[in-house]
Amino acid sequence: MKKTLLACAISTVAMLPSLANADVSATVGLVSDYTFNGISQTDNAPALQASLDYDSEAFYAGTWVSNVDFGEDLSGVNEDTNIEWDFYAGKYFQVSQAFSIDTGIAYYTYHGQDNEDGRTASDDNAYAEIYGKFGFASEFGQTEVNLWYAWDYFGFGDAHNVAMLAHSYDVAEGHTIRASIDQSTFMDSDIKWDGNKSSYVHYRLAYETSYEGFDFEVAAEDTSIEEGPLDDRADARIVAGVSYNFGF
Repeated sequence: MKKTLLACAISTVAMLPSLANADVSATVGLVSDYTFNGISQTDNAPALQASLDYDSEAFYAGTWVSNVDFGEDLSGVNEDTNIEWDFYAGKYFQVSQAFSIDTGIAYYTYHGQDNEDGRTASDDNAYAEIYGKFGFASEFGQTEVNLWYAWDYFGFGDAHNVAMLAHSYDVAEGHTIRASIDQSTFMDSDIKWDGNKSSYVHYRLAYETSYEGFDFEVAAEDTSIEEGPLDDRADARIVAGVSYNFGF
């Protein structure tokens, strides 16, 4: 299944128009736990992930795939979903030497479960999300303000947004510390993340480095979720990952 998805992704990107100064690259990685906004998407288990990206002066586009496991603790909605396959496209603007803007759209899809026994099929959870990322570079590092908005989050029919503040600092050449805090919020529904709360906060502190073409990251993270079916997926944890980038 994974090989089929990656083959389709390669075919899709190959059909993109050839533009001057364009780059095509692929990444393969392994993480001890795939967390998304602080919540494990693999039931606290490892994930194998891969991406294929096209980047030019006009725009960028790519696709990304990972195994997932939502378990049986979410009312059996999608317990057999085992693949997340995402697509994205956007434009990066270097406004000045210090200020940058990255804006685009991402589409998240899920696979593995059919519509049977009254359960929601995996593909019913597909949704689109727009984003804007604003960066400011200085002698003190890179500061980011990042925003995401989905009008049909996870196929629930409800609007959702994420707001993040992050800062990266090179403590030595090739060694970076990145701290971030973000808030995820359901905007217009009765859906709650934690008890009677429609939002939660996610904290993350990561160390990043590279060696012989491999990228390494070790991060400590936690959320404000304290009860409900997501409690054991959103508690404090250490997550480690390694990836390798192939340029074409």
